[in-house]
Amino acid sequence: MKSTFKILFYLKRNAPRKNGNVPIIGRITVDGKIAQISTKLEIHPGNWNTKSGKAVGRTAEIQQINTLLEAIKVSIHKIYHEQQRRDGNVTAEKIKNEFLGVAETRHNLLELFQRHNEDVKKLIGIDKSKATYQKYEVTRTRLTDFIKEKYNLSDIALKEINHLFLTDFEVYLRTTCGCNSNTTAKFMQFFKRIIILAKNNGWIVADPFVNYKIHFAKVDRGYLTQEEIEVIMNKQFATKRLEQVRDIFVFSCFTGLAYIDAKNLRENNIRTSFDGGLWIMGKREKTGVNFNIPLLEVPKMILDKYKGSLPNNIVLPVLSNQKMNAYLKEIGDLCGIEKELTFHLARHSFATLTLSKGVSIESVSKMLGHTNIKTTQIYARITDAKISHDMAAFAGKMKGVETKLAVNP
Repeated sequence: MKSTFKILFYLKRNAPRKNGNVPIIGRITVDGKIAQISTKLEIHPGNWNTKSGKAVGRTAEIQQINTLLEAIKVSIHKIYHEQQRRDGNVTAEKIKNEFLGVAETRHNLLELFQRHNEDVKKLIGIDKSKATYQKYEVTRTRLTDFIKEKYNLSDIALKEINHLFLTDFEVYLRTTCGCNSNTTAKFMQFFKRIIILAKNNGWIVADPFVNYKIHFAKVDRGYLTQEEIEVIMNKQFATKRLEQVRDIFVFSCFTGLAYIDAKNLRENNIRTSFDGGLWIMGKREKTGVNFNIPLLEVPKMILDKYKGSLPNNIVLPVLSNQKMNAYLKEIGDLCGIEKELTFHLARHSFATLTLSKGVSIESVSKMLGHTNIKTTQIYARITDAKISHDMAAFAGKMKGVETKLAVNP
């Protein structure tokens, strides 16, 4: 951020000393705003050149005054350029304070973000997930790159964050980083949490996000129909690896487990519940929220298939997410399914099918480990089959009404 800057020296003629000398004052001007400093030097008015702002004469005392004034000038110039480089926001008062050694408590965005992320990292496995930590880290990296590109700074003061900064960062994410609408919104959401932290600590007065709306576009999440799931279940594969990936995918279609929760599943997560049936009981890696899922026959069969064959009480042979999705693409091709198969599609399918079969949204939300019903509503939708079923039931209840419509003879 460019600014106009000037330093000059003048005499405070209305405050003469007993010896006839007057104080030499320094005047710092930045963008028309002035701050004055005492040089702790004095001189007789007759030995001062107002135009040049220097002492005139050949004595050693005069030469020393000019040397000291030049040193002050160089020091103030250095402070100005350092503040420009550091945060881009320079004022005459800030230069004066730094010159006089008056410390200004400064809180920077990326510095706070780093401390916050270090705290999140310590809580991984307690009440934070590694994925959450990584998302904060990526957000911080994006902000670091943006601040460097936009302002040529290594950090920026929290109090300099305003609505324009937010909109500029959003544009940067959408253009330079190529983020879509929802990815951009997610980055802004993580950024906002840091600003809230700064406000709660009293480091900023106003919240720049007050008039900034984070907008998530509605996404039509795909899902598999019951018939498509059955095609995958009934398909015989030539390799053991494809069969295993298919089994784990189908397991998630009947339990709603996310990839990481299926990977983390252990024997002690399979328990006999109050109703005498087997349930999966655990805590979501992503949110730390508990989930309890009754096991249907299909997932029971899959668990039995791999029981005792894996080390460390692992119950399913889950590969890396990247490999799972690569094999699922192959499975989709072999089964003639045009939809793109990803592991998370199984979770979407579970939510959609359970709701369409009449399971309450409250129960589905609990099984998915969601913290609120709104999240469940994103995953699930009313299928055409559900509409047809409901309208058929409604038609049955309205039977006979259609015969009561009067017709002109």
